[in-house]
Amino acid sequence: MVTPSPLLDLPGAVAADGVDAPVAAHYGSFVGEQRTLEAGDGFVDLSHRGVLRMTGPDRLTYLHAMSTQHVEALEPGRWVQALLLSPQGHVEHHLVGVDDGESFTAHVEPGTVGPLVEFLDRMRFMMRVEVTELTAELAVAWRPGVVEPIETKGLAAVEPVETTTGKYDLVPRAELAAYAKAAGPACGLWAYDALRIARGEPRFGVDTDHRSIPNEMGWIGPAVHLDKGCYRGQETVARVHTLGRPPRRLTLLHLDGTENRLPAVHGEVKLGGKVIGFVGSSARHHELGPIALAVLKRNVPVDAQLDADGIPAAQEVVVDPEVGLHVRPQLR
Repeated sequence: MVTPSPLLDLPGAVAADGVDAPVAAHYGSFVGEQRTLEAGDGFVDLSHRGVLRMTGPDRLTYLHAMSTQHVEALEPGRWVQALLLSPQGHVEHHLVGVDDGESFTAHVEPGTVGPLVEFLDRMRFMMRVEVTELTAELAVAWRPGVVEPIETKGLAAVEPVETTTGKYDLVPRAELAAYAKAAGPACGLWAYDALRIARGEPRFGVDTDHRSIPNEMGWIGPAVHLDKGCYRGQETVARVHTLGRPPRRLTLLHLDGTENRLPAVHGEVKLGGKVIGFVGSSARHHELGPIALAVLKRNVPVDAQLDADGIPAAQEVVVDPEVGLHVRPQLR
């Protein structure tokens, strides 16, 4: 279990809920914090995420064979997203990691690192690989925009990972307070999620369920490499990608702002009284108003007005239901 972040002692910090409780939901103004992040300033404490490390000469060969990503010849310093799938192609884990030439370090959703380490260790057989959890030693943070590594005396932050909108830092957990002073101002998870949802980026375990496949979630490209050898679940991914039309699709919902609440995670989405999907992440965006991500049946008309856990909602396409190659567009 991850202990509460020391950054919860910062002025105005309010803890998040559920698995996110060890970090701050906001520091007094989630709207102002969204604007700070959009301006390319500040950072977000994600120190409740699990961290693991793979060492040994076969680590990249092993991860290449196990995951959806092409990492066999991964050059040091280049960060990647990857998925681990079931034999039927359902998403079981999502990770973001980097190799430094000697080891591969990755971070994953809260509460998932233990089962993932156990699975990877059990499946390595004769491969020269060691898998260890480092959550107690390393913390995760996120900074927006194109930014340089934090440089502070005595602070040894690992080289960050660049995403489409920012970078992750892996910071020695004992130095998290020093990192906050150098990288501030601190912005909460609510601001981070609002911007992520607006971009149409799903969160594993919140915007997915046990049946989710990469094609439905817009992960073809960011987390799935189509030109690599066989891996567990590949047949499903390749078949749906080639033939098109996954059974479901991720969509962005614009919610009716007259309701003084947000939908429950995995609350039902209905059309004409029939359940046609579920809601995942939701937030109040400083410009778009209340928004959410939802997974719907593919054949739901993209212009249909929906009921999201009792809240009227309009759609904005993330995964196109009609195109054969389902590469997620960059919404914002």
